[in-house]
Amino acid sequence: MRSMVVSALGGPEVLRLEEGPGPALEPEAVRIEVHAAGVNFADSLLLRGRYQVRPRPPFVPGLEIAGVVREIGAGVRARTVGERVLGVMRYGGFADEVVMPEENTYPLPVGMDFTTGAAFPVAYGTAHGALSWKAALAAGETCLVLGAAGGVGLAGVEIAAAMGAQVVAAAGSDEKLAICREHGATAGINYRTDRVRARLPDLAPGGVDVVLDTVGGDAGDDALRRLAWDGRMVTVGFTAGRIPTFPANRLLLQNAAVHGLYWGEVAARDPQRVGRSFVHLGEWYGEGRLRPRVATVLPLDEAAHAIELLLSRAVTGKVVLDCRR
Repeated sequence: MRSMVVSALGGPEVLRLEEGPGPALEPEAVRIEVHAAGVNFADSLLLRGRYQVRPRPPFVPGLEIAGVVREIGAGVRARTVGERVLGVMRYGGFADEVVMPEENTYPLPVGMDFTTGAAFPVAYGTAHGALSWKAALAAGETCLVLGAAGGVGLAGVEIAAAMGAQVVAAAGSDEKLAICREHGATAGINYRTDRVRARLPDLAPGGVDVVLDTVGGDAGDDALRRLAWDGRMVTVGFTAGRIPTFPANRLLLQNAAVHGLYWGEVAARDPQRVGRSFVHLGEWYGEGRLRPRVATVLPLDEAAHAIELLLSRAVTGKVVLDCRR
């Protein structure tokens, strides 16, 4: 098998392509021929030892894959050889073959190709968990998505629109906001030129009912100030680099709530819940209500460049590795 290995902690440059035998198959596991792997901001943190999960080198990053089941363990019941699947893991996906627990694999939605499949689990799973499980977003409410042009953010725009909300997208350029509008946003804020708190009074005079925050920083602080009565804010990441703090008195005065969602840990602890979410999302995909945007596809051995692209904020949507190249 081929895999991108981290032999020492550091930046993207530490990734090296290595070849060797595949891992042994456990009774409750499946062997998957990986066709594509999604690239996430969390992968850049894994490389530096700054993510919630901190494997010791050597290890292989990669949280999500799409491929074909090639072998099943003696205790496997739900998967079959030849089945097209998605896989979610703490790390290990930047490879052309993985062995993983059956319970962390899911059927690839009907009509979805492998590239789209690799872009789907983390982004859409996180956004759906935030807006459905945590925020209980209702039709007719206003939803602000921070970092709306990223993988989770753009998925959040689509899911909020599918749930019947009015969606305000906040992103770092007018070009990115135009793409957000194509995916369901009804209004936009360019936070490179405007403060979120300065624009929201015009776009949502009564405040926003729900905030999906993928960035933290100043935008996260501003969003909290503009929560409506009974508003809910869900934080899923801090790509701005600063973790915001929340004054409890503001939550009290607005009868508001701030939730955190560590979706990867939910996927590890409660894969059945994630599976139910994927069934729902797969139905929306089949109806054409979700259109995952893959910005760039690179061969497996260019994983370092893929992470650099994410960190440069030069892409809108997802970066995917073609693991058969």
